[in-house]
Amino acid sequence: MTRPTTIVLAPDSFKECLTAKQVCDALDAGLRSVLPQAHIIHVPMADGGEGTVQALVDATGGRVLRAPVSGPMGGPITASFGLLGDGATAVIEMAEASGLGLVPAGRRDPRRASSRGTGELVLAALDEGVRNIVLGLGGSATNDGGAGLATALGVRFLDDAGRELPDGGAALARLAHIDVSGMDSRVAETTFQVACDVSNPLCGPDGASAVFGPQKGADHRCVAELDAALAHYARIISEDLGKDVASRPGAGAAGGLGAGMVAFFDATLRRGIDIVIEHSGLEGRLTHADLVITGEGRIDGQTRFGKTPKGVADVAGEYGVPVIAVAGSLGEGVETLQEAGFAAVLPILASVGPLEEALDKAPVNLERTARNLAVLIQLGADFRGRQDAVPAPGEDV
Repeated sequence: MTRPTTIVLAPDSFKECLTAKQVCDALDAGLRSVLPQAHIIHVPMADGGEGTVQALVDATGGRVLRAPVSGPMGGPITASFGLLGDGATAVIEMAEASGLGLVPAGRRDPRRASSRGTGELVLAALDEGVRNIVLGLGGSATNDGGAGLATALGVRFLDDAGRELPDGGAALARLAHIDVSGMDSRVAETTFQVACDVSNPLCGPDGASAVFGPQKGADHRCVAELDAALAHYARIISEDLGKDVASRPGAGAAGGLGAGMVAFFDATLRRGIDIVIEHSGLEGRLTHADLVITGEGRIDGQTRFGKTPKGVADVAGEYGVPVIAVAGSLGEGVETLQEAGFAAVLPILASVGPLEEALDKAPVNLERTARNLAVLIQLGADFRGRQDAVPAPGEDV
């Protein structure tokens, strides 16, 4: 008996519109309307930034938990994190507790903003018994080198009089000693992976303060102050902990949180899409796949540089599985993606209209596109069947 067509759905979310799971559901509906016997596997994806918790929770049958934490400016908020289906792994997006979106534009102050709330999410995850933590960086309001996060886990940052420093990146200029003796003992038993897609060092013209500080509210004088504070912080980390974080690629991510995760948690910094692929189990779903469908809200020539669809295409290529991408819109350079491992890239819009209308109709447009794609798959199968039935020249009929 002929094996049913196996299609793996591995899209990213369509930002401000649909989660990756919702994209899977819409594609599934369209495909099944033409190919009811197809074996369709959902593997929601993300790139380590916004949407990573939901994508991995959906992909592994996990659940989202909520916890009270400190917001970036110190006030109480409630933030969420994901507990994956294995029960041993938690996924945290730092933007949930320490994100720029949590601070109104007029109140943004990277001199005082703290990553403490992200550390409190780590504590909440440890309380659930996990011993593997994936932390997604990006969208931070902070510039404190991860000192706030470490403080939540028991690390003490002291001035030359032995007093604990207040929260915020500016205070690190007065740092004299780091005391890790009170670090939560569970940290030593826990593996930390950090989804980090930037290579910025901690300090200097390409560092955390200079590149990312202005969007967090820092003017030129503030950038210089914060950069000097982080440079001093790196020196004390080197003296007290014996770790060189000053020039490490990725150390400047999320206001220097990359540096803090390496210094205090021996974290591994990896591309976000690679972490998501690993924890979602995507590779195991490709063994008998005939086709992979991926996508995100916009696809263009930049997609080939580490975006989710490209990561999916790379893995599928290792298994010899063709990949088709769908997108809300296509941009300049999309024609280069065929060379980057995509069999085809399809837009889902049926007509030109307002953005609000396109967002509202995304599920319908995705379903229609998948239905049309399924028709083409069916036509291809019928064509191959007819070709197989035609006798070769000279063959007896």
